[in-house]
Amino acid sequence: MKFSRIFLNRLHNQPDPQDTVVVIDVLRSFTTAAVALSKGASAIYPVEAIASAVALHARLPGAVSIGAIGGGDPVPGFNYGNSPSQLINAELSGKPVVMTTAAGVRGLQRFHHARQLYAASLVCARATAEAIRRSGASEICFVITGEWVDRDGDEDIACADYIEALLREEQPSAQVFSERVRHSDFGRRFSAGTWPNLPLADLDLCAEPDRFNFAMPVSHDGTQLMIR
Repeated sequence: MKFSRIFLNRLHNQPDPQDTVVVIDVLRSFTTAAVALSKGASAIYPVEAIASAVALHARLPGAVSIGAIGGGDPVPGFNYGNSPSQLINAELSGKPVVMTTAAGVRGLQRFHHARQLYAASLVCARATAEAIRRSGASEICFVITGEWVDRDGDEDIACADYIEALLREEQPSAQVFSERVRHSDFGRRFSAGTWPNLPLADLDLCAEPDRFNFAMPVSHDGTQLMIR
């Protein structure tokens, strides 16, 4: 297998990967998506623009809306913010979920043409590696979405490092990568306790390796992306 990395906020005329693309958003989009699927959501519909998300939500019977704007604040009028701990007791069985967030969703939209596309986070990292291995992928590109001007993105780099180590058939210590999530620039904002929409309970969930035994492949029905 060949491995490469792309930083979503540093794209400069790079050729697009064509084989297998793993878009990573540990804090918090794809941890939230994984929790929603574990609660029985029928599918996650990642939509980049808030207005488009509102319109899609109106068209899907029984849909639930999840969204956050810059800094992690919930989108006004949505059912939930981008908070995985908020969904732990949610009733989502059989319901479609429309999700709009700043980073992870944008990454999926940007690379929707890949032969295989996955949404990934630490909670489903091992399952993602196993799905990629079963697919026979030869080239894997990890898309790091969490790096910003004021964030090192190490929570996502750590997840990529973990999945790559598993695919190389190494024996990585999952706890090492969990600690990197906690001590990343963004992770420390959750543990500081001074950001009302960044609860410690979210960080605890996001930093739990392999909580779920499923991967999150992304498909395209011609009009919408879907995580199932």
